[in-house]
Amino acid sequence: MTRKSTTDAGSRRTIRDVAARAGVSASTVSRVLGGEYPVSAATRTRVMRAVRELDYVADARAKAIAGAGTPTLAFVLDDITGPSFAHMAHGVEREATRLGHLCLVCSTDGDAEHELEFIDMMRAQRAAAVILVGGATDTEEYRARMARIADSLASAGSRLVLCGRPPLAPGTPVTVIEYDNEGGAYALCAHVLAQGHRRVLFLGGKPDSTTALGRERGYLAAHRARGLEPDPALRLVGDFTRDSGHRLVRRALEQGLDFTAVMASTDMVASGALTALHEAGLRVPADVSLVGYDDIPFARDLHPPLTTVHVPYEELGRLAVRTVLGRTPDAPNEHLLLGTHVVVRDSVAGPGDEICAEQPVVAPCPTVPA
Repeated sequence: MTRKSTTDAGSRRTIRDVAARAGVSASTVSRVLGGEYPVSAATRTRVMRAVRELDYVADARAKAIAGAGTPTLAFVLDDITGPSFAHMAHGVEREATRLGHLCLVCSTDGDAEHELEFIDMMRAQRAAAVILVGGATDTEEYRARMARIADSLASAGSRLVLCGRPPLAPGTPVTVIEYDNEGGAYALCAHVLAQGHRRVLFLGGKPDSTTALGRERGYLAAHRARGLEPDPALRLVGDFTRDSGHRLVRRALEQGLDFTAVMASTDMVASGALTALHEAGLRVPADVSLVGYDDIPFARDLHPPLTTVHVPYEELGRLAVRTVLGRTPDAPNEHLLLGTHVVVRDSVAGPGDEICAEQPVVAPCPTVPA
């Protein structure tokens, strides 16, 4: 006779049901499922047969409270479709797997309440760490909320990790992994200015995002280091999407803004800007130079390949996992900073420079400064 298992909430099986079916104690079932204590082969076979017949699924929260099951890490981000975040998530997942942890990913779409709910769930399940990624609004409210989260996770034996987010007050139980966001933007803008450009259109992100603000600060600092004050009309606000770049450049052209170069706050923004320039009949870089930020893979496949800032997103993810899992309970708080660098490709030339058409796209023209 074939046994029919039921899986609806009203008839969900318990560990005692499995024990009764296998003719063993509930503690023996726990030992078999946890795999931490030796049991005889015959007992293991009986327990696993009962598990299959009853379609029993161990409750993850109960296993976590008991200290059993696969240890977990939580990776929380605003937008899972963002290429840079995807690379960081890849680094987190690969390193977590290598170290024997399960990685859970939550996309919040910027909803602070959803973020808190997920963190509370991870705290209840005693996740080894909760990794929060991406820029945030750096306010007293933000810092107080993050401090409460860090304390609550620490009380459960977990750890808060901030990647690319503002650090918290000294003494807060938190690990901070950053990259040189402002420095990368400074070096990139300095490269553009070194080619002779003085009217650089800046396509920024949301004005309350610490990531966007850092890149704008780098843009401004590069100008001021050369005794220049950029025209405020050339600083446009959008977000980090392709559509934002397309929309902002079209607006700038329609308004007749005078610019010879475009500095986009991300490569995605740059891709939209490039399309808008092409639609207007402008050549890059012969008519307008263009740079991005992030160095996501498709940046090298644009036409022309995009000069940009390389951010080690995958290594950020790996380092976050290695740091938090390798720390001892009494270790001091970590605050690590990774470097960035400019990747020079073919999307920048001096204003008015003639581009050598005979050269392959991937090779720089001899007349273009390195």
